[in-house]
Amino acid sequence: MDWNQFLLQAGAQIENEHSVLFGTAETELAALETKAICCPLLQYGLIRFQGEESQVFLQGQLSSDVRALTLNSAQYSSYSTPKGRMQASFLVSRQGDDYLLQIAAELQAAIQKRLAMFVMRSKTKASDANAELVQVGVAGPTANALIITLFGTAPAAFEVQHHANASVIGLEGARFQIIASPAVMPSLWAQLLENGAIPAGTAAWQLTEIRAGAPWITAATQEDFVPQMANMELIGGVSFTKGCYPGQEIVARTQYLGKLKRRTYRMHVDSLDVQAGQDVYSPEMNGQASGKIMLAAPAPQGGSEVLVVAQIASVEHGLHLQDSNGPQLTPLSLPYSLN
Repeated sequence: MDWNQFLLQAGAQIENEHSVLFGTAETELAALETKAICCPLLQYGLIRFQGEESQVFLQGQLSSDVRALTLNSAQYSSYSTPKGRMQASFLVSRQGDDYLLQIAAELQAAIQKRLAMFVMRSKTKASDANAELVQVGVAGPTANALIITLFGTAPAAFEVQHHANASVIGLEGARFQIIASPAVMPSLWAQLLENGAIPAGTAAWQLTEIRAGAPWITAATQEDFVPQMANMELIGGVSFTKGCYPGQEIVARTQYLGKLKRRTYRMHVDSLDVQAGQDVYSPEMNGQASGKIMLAAPAPQGGSEVLVVAQIASVEHGLHLQDSNGPQLTPLSLPYSLN
């Protein structure tokens, strides 16, 4: 039985191949606030790079310092056009000598193909790892204790712990991602539920990403932002000392010449009709869009929480969805400073 078939038998509703729901959004979000949720991460795909020159190849393509990645660490990264516009964002980790790039599932095929075009004579190979590995996210107030119950220990943020049957990546906000084979994950899923976790879907995990300020690029926002607009350098996703990679000159110029005019903010809006790629407006922009929604998810208090990339100068004037008279976005805190 494959992983999706198992989830269907476990009561999941798979709305498309990358989105899942258990029960109702209200019950899932309530569980996130009070206990622990476990979420199948169908919205992400995994690209595997294997071969003795994988590190050298990825170092020349991605924005982060791949050389600093150890077997027991993870890092955010991005892949850009020569003009510095992000084509994809990643969470990068290792399995032995191999490198795993977590990416928005809808972008995987195109980005994997594009990266493979530049391998040429490098001793590395890109492959789709989704048939051999699946992922589950665990979050909520009791998530740390739950991971300790299952694995004996819980990794800190951006630490990776490898066990006999699975790997566990620690993320900011006491969140965790479990990576295991489709044969092993159903047993781990059963243990999570037995120890009090509530099954939850894509929207609930998306809310945890928003609260962490994790800037995931999707098809709706491809090539819209340079990495600093998405706060990538604030979360370890950009190295300014590593040397060349696509878009590096633009990224460096933005950093050192002080030309950054947009940032990513976490906000709340009293609307459920919010999607990645929607424009936001500010009164002083005379009808021109001031920014764009990056991620959106239903909020427990109603409405939606969002990550929005917007003009820094517009934030003090207020941001509105759809037009300058639309629902207003209210600023919320991020777990890192924008200074």
